[in-house]
Amino acid sequence: MIRKPSPSYSILIRIEIHNLPGMLGKVTSAIGKAGGDIGSIDIVGFRKNLIIRDIVVNVADIPMGQKVVDGLKQVRGINVVNVTDRTYMIHQGGKIEIKNKVSVSTREDLSMAYTPGVARVCMTIHEDRNKVYDLTIKKNTVAIVTDGTAVLGLGDIGPEAAMPVMEGKAMLFKEFGSVDAFPICLKTKDPKEIISVVKAISPGFGGINLEDISAPRCFEIEDRLKRELDIPVFHDDQHGTAVVILAGLINALKIVDKKLGNIHVVVSGLGAAGIASIRLLLSAGVKRIIGCDRAGTLYRGRKENMNPVKERIAEQINLERLKGSISSALKGADVFIGLSQPGLIHSRDVKNMAKDPIVFAMANPTPEIMPEEAARYARVVATGRSDYPNQINNVLCFPGLFRGVLNCQAIEINDEMLFAAANAVAHIISEEEMSEDYIIPSVLNRKVPEQVSNYVREAAIQTGVARLEHGYASSFYRVRER
Repeated sequence: MIRKPSPSYSILIRIEIHNLPGMLGKVTSAIGKAGGDIGSIDIVGFRKNLIIRDIVVNVADIPMGQKVVDGLKQVRGINVVNVTDRTYMIHQGGKIEIKNKVSVSTREDLSMAYTPGVARVCMTIHEDRNKVYDLTIKKNTVAIVTDGTAVLGLGDIGPEAAMPVMEGKAMLFKEFGSVDAFPICLKTKDPKEIISVVKAISPGFGGINLEDISAPRCFEIEDRLKRELDIPVFHDDQHGTAVVILAGLINALKIVDKKLGNIHVVVSGLGAAGIASIRLLLSAGVKRIIGCDRAGTLYRGRKENMNPVKERIAEQINLERLKGSISSALKGADVFIGLSQPGLIHSRDVKNMAKDPIVFAMANPTPEIMPEEAARYARVVATGRSDYPNQINNVLCFPGLFRGVLNCQAIEINDEMLFAAANAVAHIISEEEMSEDYIIPSVLNRKVPEQVSNYVREAAIQTGVARLEHGYASSFYRVRER
């Protein structure tokens, strides 16, 4: 498979070039021949008869980057001074920091922000615990909790190696939801210890975002924390994924003129995201779902590769108890949702689906079927990648969802709030704008988190889980087709 250059493998090359006509052309030709994609070229200095330039080059992987550098070294009149991996550059010293909101430049400032003035504030909270929301950062702070056991597509890499992802998550919370979030990476895989630690730190946070915790342990951890804490607990790998899938499906079904209650859905991958997506689709009104994993279709009574979570979900789906491979499950299906592994299905499988099939192939970085192959027969194709149309990305959900949750000080996140979030994302795209290649808004669309926040807040108020109700909560669109 040919891999495309990507900013995630971006290198900054500093070179010295003899100041002669045609030399820059030789540089760009060498980069192009090696497969690199030039992002920018800047002059950073001069020395005698030399021009010093910084060139940003996107490559597909480390070997291609080395090929670009080796190619430049072969050009006469050019000296490669330095090569820097731009991704590593932005991670130097971490990507987030804590800043003061108020100045401490005088004795008066110190006496109010700290001792002795702070004592009065402490006692106010002591007398009324709910004042902690008004007088501390709890009002706007979320803990991003992981044990590093299911990081991206990397698997169990440990809490230290998970830190860059958690920092990135905190950046997205701040950038898109104005929510302060902090990584909490735990050196334990014991569900009981994780639950105990999160409960112990919960007084300082307005919400808990569980992240990259492997299944089925993540289900137990989330369930217990939701029962035992009075702040919302959200496992983004489960519910964030499910929300954005539902949002994309709402619009995709409009394209093909089908209804949630009438479709046949096949879900590949029965980990955290797959199980949560099945549960949300069932709650939204989808009646016929078949789940698949490496043991084939999931059915009641199956013995291979099972756990208590799969046993419970098997009671609700594949009521015909179809057995076999994913290829057999896809025959006549309207929708394929892939949350599993690369290259799992082929164009012939899509051809065997129902008329106008919808394919959400979201394994990253390589999907279950490449969009070019799926598009031979599929009407709508979505992936988890940013270099193809219709990117299903959790950032469309969690910043706005937590913004809405914190704004009303919700005590939990329920299904109605998840439906509200899904509809908020879907409704950003108007009927006139919608097309096969545009069923989901861009992750950079700033209208999304604001709309998600508003919908989620209203849903929390209507379902009685909001501590604050400022003004009248208008109705929101619900997906409950039967």
